[in-house]
Amino acid sequence: MLTLFLQAAGGSSPMMLIMMGVMFVGFYFLMIRPQMRKQKQEKNFQENLKVGTRVVLTSGLHGRIAQVQDDGFVIETLSGKLKFEKAAVSREMTEARFGDKAKSTDKTEDKKETATEEKK
Repeated sequence: MLTLFLQAAGGSSPMMLIMMGVMFVGFYFLMIRPQMRKQKQEKNFQENLKVGTRVVLTSGLHGRIAQVQDDGFVIETLSGKLKFEKAAVSREMTEARFGDKAKSTDKTEDKKETATEEKK
């Protein structure tokens, strides 16, 4: 059994080093780099949130940012104000995030209002 390992390692060491290098480069471009890019986007998103922005937290809580602090946000909900870490914000619920959906619902509401006004 030992002779098999010695034979496998002895003859093809430069080729094995090249394959290991190719595997490392593949892992970098397929796994490490996209993860770093995603973390950078999340950090920029969390740093650019402003007072009055409607957000959804990772726990599923919906609310509006009442205060921005160095270490977190104060989120205003229907039950009061709560303080959360910046990392707890998962997505934004404003027109910038859901532009087409928010505009289409606004248009249908406007149409309903004008239709009821015309009937009067």
